[in-house]
Amino acid sequence: MIVLDANPDAGTLADRLTGESSVTVRELLRDLDRINSWTEVSRYTSLAGRLQVLASEQDPASSDAFSREEYQHICALLDRFFNIIVTDSGTGLVHSAMEGTLKLADSLIVVGAPTVDGAGRASKTLDWLHAHGHSTLATDAVVVLSCDRTSADVDLGRIRDHFAGRSRAVIEIPHDPHLATGGRIELGRLRPATVDAVYRLSALMAERFVT
Repeated sequence: MIVLDANPDAGTLADRLTGESSVTVRELLRDLDRINSWTEVSRYTSLAGRLQVLASEQDPASSDAFSREEYQHICALLDRFFNIIVTDSGTGLVHSAMEGTLKLADSLIVVGAPTVDGAGRASKTLDWLHAHGHSTLATDAVVVLSCDRTSADVDLGRIRDHFAGRSRAVIEIPHDPHLATGGRIELGRLRPATVDAVYRLSALMAERFVT
């Protein structure tokens, strides 16, 4: 299994999972035609446990050039050596690489929050998917509500019901002080409720890989 950070804005996925982002997808693209084995791919990744992590380009000026075609070339290579490819696409829906992500995706996770702005953005993401020919992905998506920010003035149950009616499932990730720091994630420091929520999310996604 490998996770690819395709965020066009110098994504932080590798920093948070492994603390290593000196070698990125840009170097892998440069050497694409010379890579013929899993061992050679692993020279461009870092490890979080058994998870291979491919960092995004860290210069925002360069990462803008990560196109749909380049993303598809990367996935064609990774598909030769990995059964599961997870892509973190960031928040941008209109950059070129997102077109490639949606074309190849089997299932989506849409992240929101139980706040007016967080829920609004997630709902608009589903609207955008429906409007641009991705209705199947939208209705089959799992919506994750990150509960780092909450308010007594917001009806969490109403937000949950809204997304339950628009997606396959809704998972709430509870507030976790360790995640809230924004630093490197150490699994042993996560609260049990956070781990349970992530296991439920993983089980939902794994359902789509059962043959």
